[in-house]
Amino acid sequence: MEMELEKKIVVEGEGGDEDEEVELPGFRFHPTDEELVAFYLRRKVEKKPLRIELIKQIDIYKYDPWDLPKVSTGKDKEWYFFCMRGRKYKNSVRPNRVTGSGFWKATGIDRPIYSARDSNKCIGLKKSLVYYRGSAGKGTKTDWMMHEFRLPANDAQSDSTQEAALRSM
Repeated sequence: MEMELEKKIVVEGEGGDEDEEVELPGFRFHPTDEELVAFYLRRKVEKKPLRIELIKQIDIYKYDPWDLPKVSTGKDKEWYFFCMRGRKYKNSVRPNRVTGSGFWKATGIDRPIYSARDSNKCIGLKKSLVYYRGSAGKGTKTDWMMHEFRLPANDAQSDSTQEAALRSM
């Protein structure tokens, strides 16, 4: 699924004194899992920003999934966000995935993402989550699904890596 973005760039005006915003016609944001982890997430963790904000950083758990399209940069039915991994308990690695109306529940195990150059090298992990309305134990499953991408724990920057994640909805 391709994601159409209304991306604008600032270019110098004709006289050289005024700048104007120009839309990028035909621009599509459709990254692979490897590109999301190896380029976008890695750059975010290493604090190397891009000139164009393709992926917003927000706390997605402050929103119910049906409200996320309003804060996304795309018009399609697939959105990308950087989000810090919250903790359920202060001294625990267990993530907190509760929103105002429900919670995100992990389905299955983390799936490794391998480098195309070196098929033995795990460059990231992908987890699938499903949104449930209501509270844990009494929630009702919805059609909302999210993929969480993160760098592996054995990464050189493992402390900050475990805190940052990229979500695809």
